[in-house]
Amino acid sequence: MIRKKTLKNGVRILLEDIPSVRSVSIGIWVGTGTRFENNTNNGISHFIEHMLFKGTETRTARDIAEAFDKIGGQVNAFTSKETTCYYAKVMDRDAHFAVNVLADMFFNSKFEKQDMEKEKQVIGEEIKMYEDTPDDLVHDLLNAVSFNHHPLGFPILGTRETLAGFNPDELRRYMRSHYTPDHVVISVAGHADEGIVQEIETLFSDFASVQSAERSAVPSFNPGKIARKKETEQAHICLGFSGYSNHDRELAPLMVMNNVLGGGMSSRLFQEIREERGLAYSVFSFHSSFKDSGLLTIYGGTGADQIDDLGKALLDTIHRFVDQGISVAELESSKAQINGSLIFGLESTNGRMGRNAKNELVLGKERSIDETVALIDAVTIDDVQKTAQHVFEQPYSCSIVSPSGKMPVTL
Repeated sequence: MIRKKTLKNGVRILLEDIPSVRSVSIGIWVGTGTRFENNTNNGISHFIEHMLFKGTETRTARDIAEAFDKIGGQVNAFTSKETTCYYAKVMDRDAHFAVNVLADMFFNSKFEKQDMEKEKQVIGEEIKMYEDTPDDLVHDLLNAVSFNHHPLGFPILGTRETLAGFNPDELRRYMRSHYTPDHVVISVAGHADEGIVQEIETLFSDFASVQSAERSAVPSFNPGKIARKKETEQAHICLGFSGYSNHDRELAPLMVMNNVLGGGMSSRLFQEIREERGLAYSVFSFHSSFKDSGLLTIYGGTGADQIDDLGKALLDTIHRFVDQGISVAELESSKAQINGSLIFGLESTNGRMGRNAKNELVLGKERSIDETVALIDAVTIDDVQKTAQHVFEQPYSCSIVSPSGKMPVTL
């Protein structure tokens, strides 16, 4: 059972006690990310995430790292399009200590100018790494063209230009307007009890409630195309289709459809593009859901001289998928794969902590694993067919990274 407590300032605390384990996972989740940025501060969410590890009034960056190493724990963070998370996994006896360190980072980070300049260099190298990785770059380009200047299409890392402009005051202003109590969920899963909730309440009850920044507008899908010239051995293709939000009823059929199309080694894309035609080593599809939109992505990489063939093969596979539908065997296999993945995630305290937090941030409520499995199990062949027709009969977006930098004639 998941227990929830909402503090007077709006901070939500979730606790799932799992007596059979000896670890505890703790996550401070903030409902802000790239989609809440603009052209001038793109990358600030990710930059703040890095800076919270660079020292507080009482701990240096080394102190923070050693604090978790000395107890055999793990600490990390990530930034996504709509959330930022700071999390730790420790032995149950160290849970209170971990919460105190995370809270210190959250409230008391110093944002020293010299540390910021050093971190700009670090993230600058991270940007270069992505630009040197064509199968990452092609996905960033697809997001950019599909969301057409909306922040959902911005790169999470930001750009060299925006990165250069960050200063301590700007980071503090952004945190004041986006790191607000009503956007914070603290999720705990593992061998823990109400004592940890009381500890969190003590640490976060004085968190001042201020007016949150305005949320960004609903994006519209843009069926555009973009090609980038890059000296690579392979050509990389991404196709994008307008998908569904986290709240859409059609999300479950789309998950089943996507898994049949490109979710694994038995999928249509893998079997037809790789196994039968030998056109690609890596070919797959996946769906990204946001609070008010979604994007279905299909990816394939092939030799530069075969890019036209791969483009045609991808579209042929999609057209056959829509025309022929799926079999009962494919339907049941897809459901089993999705449900298995969901259930396997419950075996990790990190997985449970993250699932509970995301349900609270996205849905505003608990959704049990049984409810989720029931939604998947209820999907029919007809549901998948209707979803495929709706998704694939709309115009698509396309991104290319290749030595020629030219769009394939087949796309």
